[in-house]
Amino acid sequence: MRVHPRSGIVLAGVAATALTLAACASGAEAEPEDTTGTPAPTGTASATADGSVDLAAICPADIRIQTDWNPEMEHGHLYAMLGDEYEVDANNKSVTGPLMASGEDTGVDVTVLSGGPAVGFAQPNAQLYSDESIFMAYVGTDEAIAHSVDLPTVSVFQPLEKDPQMIMWDPETYPDVQGIADLGDEGVTVRVFPGGVYIDYFVGTGVLDEGQVDTTYDGTPAVFVSEDGAIAQQGFASAEPFIYENEVADWGKPIGYQLINDAGYPKYAASMSVRPDDVTEYADCLAQLVPIMQQAEVDYYDGTLKESVKSLVLELVEAFDTGWVYSADVADYSFDTMLADGIASDGPDGILGTFDADRVAELFEIVEPIYAEQGIEVAEGLTPEDLYTNEFIDESISLGS
Repeated sequence: MRVHPRSGIVLAGVAATALTLAACASGAEAEPEDTTGTPAPTGTASATADGSVDLAAICPADIRIQTDWNPEMEHGHLYAMLGDEYEVDANNKSVTGPLMASGEDTGVDVTVLSGGPAVGFAQPNAQLYSDESIFMAYVGTDEAIAHSVDLPTVSVFQPLEKDPQMIMWDPETYPDVQGIADLGDEGVTVRVFPGGVYIDYFVGTGVLDEGQVDTTYDGTPAVFVSEDGAIAQQGFASAEPFIYENEVADWGKPIGYQLINDAGYPKYAASMSVRPDDVTEYADCLAQLVPIMQQAEVDYYDGTLKESVKSLVLELVEAFDTGWVYSADVADYSFDTMLADGIASDGPDGILGTFDADRVAELFEIVEPIYAEQGIEVAEGLTPEDLYTNEFIDESISLGS
């Protein structure tokens, strides 16, 4: 059982935590690579003889991407860009290989860097600034606002239409509860990690009462089980519902849940983000790279690359040996749930990966007063439009959802 750092907002370099549990598989290993910085682009993209794109002249030689946690299926859109000739660095908890676009080598490498315990639970945006060789990092829209002064970022592609974070409860104990607001109406204790801005929002809007919120959650199922479902608890829809029913022996039955997104907190989670200056400096690169990332996600979620990605995730979990466990069954459940719950889906415009301006503005309005009350400084003059750009998105690419 491990804690998961993807919930909550904290100041630079300090991770917030949240739950995820599971079991593991097998791995390979390579010597760690010495990276000293991101080289500047030197030209324009060129087409190879077979029509594929050559990124060597416009992108970093190794496009290093910082994730928020140990390898898991939510990161599948990144692992889908790796071909068969990858190398695993168990010391640095990363995997590197040629960056592939629909099976064609683009002339540069991609490295997927694990987060969480691999980086001392530092946030991905903190890693982006502490290591100049990192080109992209997962950054949620609320995190981008909270760190707009010290760690400013611009998101260029969002692989998840909804945050997989949720609140769960026992449907046998609370048969009339259909969502988080119902938990509020029934006065159910909701156990969470401290620092979750979404909880501050739910309390501030009256969805939950402050007295209901218990911030002593430690990432294990012990209290939920011992309370026999009398309490509710945070978690991730992409893991806990399956784990509690199938892998927590002392529970072994279904749970109910609602995504925090569906309850009114419209965060974009894990958006692919860069340093603001790189939006201009690497514009030619991003114009080619972002559509490749879009298509890799399509190839992953249409099932073409699902099994190869799952095998790699399980291989990395074992090779990295951080104490994180992740079973093949959880991987399958995660993949299916990401699609079934609309966590991975097209936006309202029918395009994969775009940011909806009204939605970003809504979140901005939600979190700005919360941060003011908490003493978190937001950059002077910051607007919702400063947080993202859709300019590099290929509007023809869609999951078809």
